[in-house]
Amino acid sequence: MSVELSLSVQFGTGAAELPRWRLRRWIERALRELEPELDPALLRAALTLRLVDAREGRRLNREFRQRDYATNVLTFEYGLAPDGTLAGDIVLCVPVLRREAREQHKPLLSHAAHLVLHGVLHALGYDHIDPAEADAMETLETRVLGKMGIPDPYRA
Repeated sequence: MSVELSLSVQFGTGAAELPRWRLRRWIERALRELEPELDPALLRAALTLRLVDAREGRRLNREFRQRDYATNVLTFEYGLAPDGTLAGDIVLCVPVLRREAREQHKPLLSHAAHLVLHGVLHALGYDHIDPAEADAMETLETRVLGKMGIPDPYRA
């Protein structure tokens, strides 16, 4: 991997099935697989991944997106600095992650990997506001997850 990763993982809530090493491995794999699509000026990714409970997830979503509920993943993208460092914060709401995995009949780790990847893509500047952006982002997610042995999360 040519993009150097600096990762800080914060546990605002417990999640024994999501240790630092696993989260780091998913992000490193995502960056490696996405490398052909990345800005050539990107040399380093400085990311913070915070695992939170529903209360903190709801507060952050309300405060920053004006939506009064806990969502599965929030990303705060800070852009690419002149020195080639991309910065971003990714917040994963563990209770929402668990509930969605159960409701969607998906393995918890597969759903967690998808949400981490989704957050990384947002940190890299991808979005899904319009249909073309959404299709492009979903295509990348499906491709990267497939390389990780995880089925397409958008198929029933």
